[in-house]
Amino acid sequence: MVSRASPTRVLVLCDDYWHPAPRICAGLAPQEEQGFTFDWIEHAGEWSAERMAQYSVVLLTKSNEVSSTDKTSWVTAENESVFLDYVQSGNGLLVIHSGLAQYRDLRLMRGLAGGAFASHPPQCPVTIEPRKEHPVTAGIELFTVFDEHYMIDFDDQGADVFLTTTSEHSTQPGGWTRSEGKGRVCVLSPAHNLEAWLHPAFQRLINNALRWCARSE
Repeated sequence: MVSRASPTRVLVLCDDYWHPAPRICAGLAPQEEQGFTFDWIEHAGEWSAERMAQYSVVLLTKSNEVSSTDKTSWVTAENESVFLDYVQSGNGLLVIHSGLAQYRDLRLMRGLAGGAFASHPPQCPVTIEPRKEHPVTAGIELFTVFDEHYMIDFDDQGADVFLTTTSEHSTQPGGWTRSEGKGRVCVLSPAHNLEAWLHPAFQRLINNALRWCARSE
């Protein structure tokens, strides 16, 4: 466990129509006891390259919407380039669930994640299966949650897939890591519901993923 005297500061970008900020805040709250402190951007107007540069890890769990009350796209070509430069220079990016949504047609953001959300069926039981001997799956066994099952347009065949998600509809890549320049990118396609966020195994996945992105694993 990381000392509470020196927590890792993480910038969280969250809040969109289908994934309001209170759910994300509640889903990340247990991590504050595990060596992380979170600063929040809920309205995209508060984001800037200068602010993001103050952090070594960014957690993106926000679709391409300004906020939960403003569905306007917030990512510009300039913003995309900032995210790419941020990671390539040696920082970490953790993308969770809605951080894959509505970026399908944004070449740089999609390329940075290694894929994008395509669709999902009605919510259903989703079985999450970790691949052994990967730092992000340490201490995690197969588990099932009732959730949205993201169908993924998976682009980076060189990415290290450590998690698959299976429902009655299909089996999908559910988590992967990739390098971008000097930086690290980790993607987790669950979770929509707060109950899934708070599942002990998913909490462990988040913790491992943050540590991997921060190079403190």
